[in-house]
Amino acid sequence: MSTLVARTREVVGEAYRLAQGTRIAPMVAALGARLDEPLRVAIAGRVKAGKSTLLNALVGQDLAATDAEECTRIVTWFRNGPAYRVTLLPTDGPPAQLPFPEKGSLATIDLAGHAPDLVSRMVVDWPSRRLQAMTLIDTPGMGSISEEVSARSLTLLTPEGPRGSGADAVVYLMRHMHTDDVDFLEAFHDTEGQGRPVNTIGVLARADEVGHARPDALDSAARIAARYAADPRVHRLCHTVVPVAGLLAACGATLRQAEYAVLARLAALPLELRDGLLLTTDRFISADAGGSADPATRLALVRRLGFFGIRASIDLILAGEAPDAGALATHLQRLSGISGLHEILTTRFAARADILKARTAILALEALFAGSPPPEDLRRRFDALVAGAHELTELRLIDALREDPTLLPADDGAAERLLGSFGDDPRTRLGLDETADVVKVRETALTTLARWQREAEDPLTTRAGATAARILVRTCEGMLV
Repeated sequence: MSTLVARTREVVGEAYRLAQGTRIAPMVAALGARLDEPLRVAIAGRVKAGKSTLLNALVGQDLAATDAEECTRIVTWFRNGPAYRVTLLPTDGPPAQLPFPEKGSLATIDLAGHAPDLVSRMVVDWPSRRLQAMTLIDTPGMGSISEEVSARSLTLLTPEGPRGSGADAVVYLMRHMHTDDVDFLEAFHDTEGQGRPVNTIGVLARADEVGHARPDALDSAARIAARYAADPRVHRLCHTVVPVAGLLAACGATLRQAEYAVLARLAALPLELRDGLLLTTDRFISADAGGSADPATRLALVRRLGFFGIRASIDLILAGEAPDAGALATHLQRLSGISGLHEILTTRFAARADILKARTAILALEALFAGSPPPEDLRRRFDALVAGAHELTELRLIDALREDPTLLPADDGAAERLLGSFGDDPRTRLGLDETADVVKVRETALTTLARWQREAEDPLTTRAGATAARILVRTCEGMLV
């Protein structure tokens, strides 16, 4: 049986053949090419939410400019490529290749006279294993003092017409739950089915700064993230919310030996002097450090690690848990929460990349056909594709369960898991341990099938509930087949 993406590719190919020589041909060709690309994941959020820092942590390289004003005003794509290259795509005119910046950071990029306001996007090719499964898109911050800058992110993620959204999925950063955050998520959510909870992850960013970087900051951040995830407004718009300390994650991925050496010298200071330095950020930068590091070096360390990260690093060194730079980097990555985000991106985005990409193409085709009705035969093939795509039906039911938790009154959360919301593997869907054997998987699938058959046939079940239960029955049958 062909996969959903293969069936979608066939319909797109037929649409392109029929569109040859017309104005819509380039749009259809782009849809076909997109099905063969990695999943597109946009990093979005308010100004100074830490988007570029998080992207650097995910890539494992200081690529995105974290302070350069011009670059943070431009939508920037980071994709795996055979060579290091930066391409500028103006809003009007041919693409321009730019000299690759020194040290690989866009903080030193020269736009070669192009005004940021006249740039559609910048594409950075970087040979990276981490970019093979997904292309990451760094977006300008929402809530910018420049409405035009904020509009670029909205244009990328919530466009109108047959081109579809520029991203298949979104990681949305928030520091506190702000009205603008909910407004954006609702806008993305309402774009003709494009943005749904299943392809939107919330990140409580800069988690190390919660409570003025106290020692328990990350624990507090985890509790806040859990509260946000349970908030009905957020629950229906976001798959989940996870806390991440972007600076810790980025520094852990790129920690230099010279930085570790400075931290080790600070840890070796007499207790009274060391504790005095670690009272506040200002004291750490400007107070006497016993010759261990000058103020400029300490300021650079604060910018790289944050005050919480400096305290945590020194504690780890003193406890003997970080005897070298490699060990400290590992601990910083663990503390940062980036591994939890990596797991979600892998199990819930990358694992269902084909489904998300196919849905993007189907929605774009639907919009295209609304403006340019196709021949009757192609229309029938398209309708059959949509009607027969159980994968899309599952996604729609996940959305419905998020919108109305009472749809299946007896559900204890098992329905959303069964639909693949937490991973596509049958063991994950059935709530089994990953070591469960095939016999156990089959037994559990049969028991689950019987449960939802009873729910679908129960005369007390509402019509909408019975329809939902029949979808779950079909899911179980598919696993058993």
